Amino acid sequence: MHTINDHRLIDIPKIVADDGRGNLSVIEKDLIPYEIKRVYYLYDVPSDSIRGGHAHKELQQFLIPLSGSFDVVLDDGDHKVTITLNRPFKGLYIPNGLWRELENFSAGAVCLSLVSEVYMESDYIRNYKDFKLFKASNSPT
Repeated sequence: MHTINDHRLIDIPKIVADDGRGNLSVIEKDLIPYEIKRVYYLYDVPSDSIRGGHAHKELQQFLIPLSGSFDVVLDDGDHKVTITLNRPFKGLYIPNGLWRELENFSAGAVCLSLVSEVYMESDYIRNYKDFKLFKASNSPT
């Protein structure tokens, strides 16, 4: 079962234009440890709102701050860590089995999410008490 220590920040290759036209970042098939099956993005999130508030049984996720910044709070049932995402060339890999909340969105923030599975409601754990039970039932004895 995954712990918060299993998340990781991944550098996304950045190509800087020599002539000042801006930067380009590329995500190719081996950058993240799964095949991408769904893509979605969050935007126009009020700064006092919290997104996420769930865990996944199987789904893996890679979050990229395309614009602005936001915090990701990861929780494995025993420990929490907060990661600030604010560079479009650094993404956060979140394995399955971790509770996640996204908060403190800056004005104009856009969060791109690349995920390992198509939408399946049965993969979601939306209640924190149920999450703790899931973790307890899946931990080694």
